[in-house]
Amino acid sequence: MITTERLILRPWCDADAAPFHAMGRDPEVMRFLGPLQTPAETDAAIARMVASQAAHGHCFWAVERLDTAGFIGFCGLKHAPDGIAGLAGDIEIGWRLARPAWGQGFAREAATASLDWGFTALAIDRIIAITTAGNVRSWGLMERLGMARRHDLDFDHPALPAGDPLRPHITYAIGRPGSETIAPRP
Repeated sequence: MITTERLILRPWCDADAAPFHAMGRDPEVMRFLGPLQTPAETDAAIARMVASQAAHGHCFWAVERLDTAGFIGFCGLKHAPDGIAGLAGDIEIGWRLARPAWGQGFAREAATASLDWGFTALAIDRIIAITTAGNVRSWGLMERLGMARRHDLDFDHPALPAGDPLRPHITYAIGRPGSETIAPRP
């Protein structure tokens, strides 16, 4: 569990399913992530995060506000998607917040804590982030976190069909503090 000034990043629990499902049904939240999700799809996503936490000690953790104990989304670290050239073995940071939590600095606070945890707890030289080119809010946060755009690591997401406007993905990376290492892996 990670505690910040206003947030707790923690493992998922059963009570997170209903608000996470609501996020998956919100067209604005899902605008750059794909079609609206069914309860089975959000349950499967939670199951993947729980499995990642059990196997690796980290995942895209549930995020709740300290003042209300209310679930507002997720943020954390997971292994980068398989089958993407240049990203094999990388750790990816990601976040998704419910719309009422937007514009209050929660994503940046949670992401900063996740990066700090990752570089302290994991033997890694960089953390990457991916999104679609149109997701200006997301890549804007990547830049505010100090991440650098890596055009050489951009890719078409293999889980999306050709012609899908969300298929082209852009990549950002940040090196371990005190290191300038954000170069591609050999």
